[in-house]
Amino acid sequence: MRIGQWSLTNNVFVAPMAGVTDRPFRQLCKRLGAGYAVSEMAASNKKLWDSVKTSRRLDHDGEIDPVSVQIAGADPQMMAEAAVFNVSKGARIIDINMGCPVKKVCNVASGSALLRHEDQIARILDAVVGACTPLGVPVTLKTRTGWDRESRNALRVARLAEDAGIAALTLHGRTRADMYTGEAEYETIRAVKAALRIPVVANGDIDSPAKARAVLDYTGADAIMIGRAAQGRPWIFREVDAFLQTGIIPPPPSYVDMRDLLLEHLDDHYRFYGEFTGVRSARKHIGWYVESLPGGVEFCASMNTMESTVEQYHAVEQWFSQLARQPDPIRQAPAVETLAA
Repeated sequence: MRIGQWSLTNNVFVAPMAGVTDRPFRQLCKRLGAGYAVSEMAASNKKLWDSVKTSRRLDHDGEIDPVSVQIAGADPQMMAEAAVFNVSKGARIIDINMGCPVKKVCNVASGSALLRHEDQIARILDAVVGACTPLGVPVTLKTRTGWDRESRNALRVARLAEDAGIAALTLHGRTRADMYTGEAEYETIRAVKAALRIPVVANGDIDSPAKARAVLDYTGADAIMIGRAAQGRPWIFREVDAFLQTGIIPPPPSYVDMRDLLLEHLDDHYRFYGEFTGVRSARKHIGWYVESLPGGVEFCASMNTMESTVEQYHAVEQWFSQLARQPDPIRQAPAVETLAA
């Protein structure tokens, strides 16, 4: 799998998710088998570039190349300027967001709202690719199948992207109206892949190694992108990559393994965000890790009352250590799954 001049280690990618795919999370996912990760969405509005939130999103210190930054906006010139600005801050690939379905993004004609304006899509693509090409930086596009089910236009948008020089296309198999409900429509991804020469990445509802294999086989996509299924389960990338390569799923992590991974994640998270924001923004990650484990719901309730990173860190350490003394149902599942099974 290649994006421009970049040869990626595998075709299992981390989807950009606002408030989730910050630098600590991306680094952890890459270490656990993801071949590529896209940053949280960065605004194209210059007035926001000096904000604390944006400055964190521009921090790629120590991140494994290629660093990919997703930008969002509706004005072609502003998007081009944002692309060049992010390249100056370390981006090696620029990804354009035309898929975010949330109201605050769509209400300013950004994200998936652009799917109603194909002429504007073409202008944005031309402007960003035109700005990045002299810098040797490839541009990718992430989008949806249409604004709603009555106006699917993924194939037309995909052809606009290819004609503009987009290096790869990620397609979430839902319309904007679908938000995150229902099942992903892989038939549209299949049709888009059949029509394009550039790489196509399939996104939506991929939550297991078997599902990843099935989606790749059905759509013919070059890669898959995993989002929500990686929340609290970053080792899914290792599992999927191993299954795609060998047909065998590695043994799941033990409680001790999960404890060590989460503590590593928290340590990096606290360093990145600092005390006040770190302890609060870590709560959702801790919840995702533990919510399905015995006593996890109760532990999350107590976790939300803690105001110190030290207290939070030690509480997680102690809780998992106590859990590790109990029989581990995760490890009692079959450790190996083959294609034949």
